Amino acid sequence: MMIDLAILPLYLTTVVALLLIPGPDMLLIASSSLSYGRKVGVFASLGNATSGLVLTLLAAMGVSALIAMNPMALQLLRLLGGAYLLKMGWDCMRAGPVDAPEVAQENNLAKTLYRRAVFSNLLNPKALLFFVLFLPQFVSSQLTASSGEQMLALGLLLNVMGLLFNLLLVAMVGSLGKPLLKNEKFRANQNKFMGVIFFALAIWLLASQVQTMS
Repeated sequence: MMIDLAILPLYLTTVVALLLIPGPDMLLIASSSLSYGRKVGVFASLGNATSGLVLTLLAAMGVSALIAMNPMALQLLRLLGGAYLLKMGWDCMRAGPVDAPEVAQENNLAKTLYRRAVFSNLLNPKALLFFVLFLPQFVSSQLTASSGEQMLALGLLLNVMGLLFNLLLVAMVGSLGKPLLKNEKFRANQNKFMGVIFFALAIWLLASQVQTMS
């Protein structure tokens, strides 16, 4: 057994509560689904799950804990993450109406949003700190499994629940976005809409850096 059944209900309740709190990941997935359709939203969700798996493995191996103890590494991570999101926002804002993606191009869009979701989460130091600080709270001394094994199991359960939640979000928001995809005015400006979203994510990330340094 790699998860203490005595604390499992509390862990599940905490995870559900955390998933319901709006954050950068939810904003990216919801806006992708609304702007480009369900398929792109699904791939953005998979990108988020992929980065979550990487962070889980890092936390289980203790690598993320070492990075979290280095203030310079965290500051660099914040700056890199904010710069990356600003670049994505700028690229979207520069795209004119003729560059607005057609529905037939959703395969390429899906791959692009998958990569953006992966890097957006990996370059978010709050996600790193979350795995470092949250998972150990549910490591039990009553089990024979090591702390690393328990954190791996807890992280995998968190990622599965997060993916299911995001897919449900995609299904709901994607349905609302269908009429928009047929609207010529919206399609001509959907790149700018995504640009605003990426700028908002960048400000969100860089604001946390300013708060930490002040």
